[in-house]
Amino acid sequence: MHTDAKSILVMGVSGSGKSHIGRQVAAAIDATFIDGDDHHSAANITKMARGEPLTDDDRTAWLQTLADLYRRYRAEGQSLVIGCSALKRRYRDRLRQGAPDLKILYLHGSRELLLTRLDTRDDHFFAGAHMLDSQLATLEVPDETEAFRCNIRSTPRDIVDAFTTRLRSN
Repeated sequence: MHTDAKSILVMGVSGSGKSHIGRQVAAAIDATFIDGDDHHSAANITKMARGEPLTDDDRTAWLQTLADLYRRYRAEGQSLVIGCSALKRRYRDRLRQGAPDLKILYLHGSRELLLTRLDTRDDHFFAGAHMLDSQLATLEVPDETEAFRCNIRSTPRDIVDAFTTRLRSN
């Protein structure tokens, strides 16, 4: 089956703008956006809200759910953008099981900027500096062959424009 449907992951630690940028990328390419956080189990959300980092075991079913979403959208010929931290290479590999041609946009920034962003959010279960530090310690930064990298100091519009330009050139 030949399709022009795209499978895109917008990744980074909490506060990097995955949801905001992901929605804009999805709008720019006429895709559906799914926030990976919406697919965490209640137990995972409770754990994170208590300030406890998730383990690899905690993430297994969640990542499989997201891989299955990629698979389903691909089978239907529809483009899908998922915002998901995908901190480790093996997590991204799990997502590729549902989308072998997965394109990745990695959003990164300084700890200070990320923490400032987190401190201004009051509608999210992710709890503060300790959790951010845990994510930063866990993060396996994708290299340029795995992901298109953008610093979050850039404007959302500039990030989206740069990434969609890259998509068109591939």
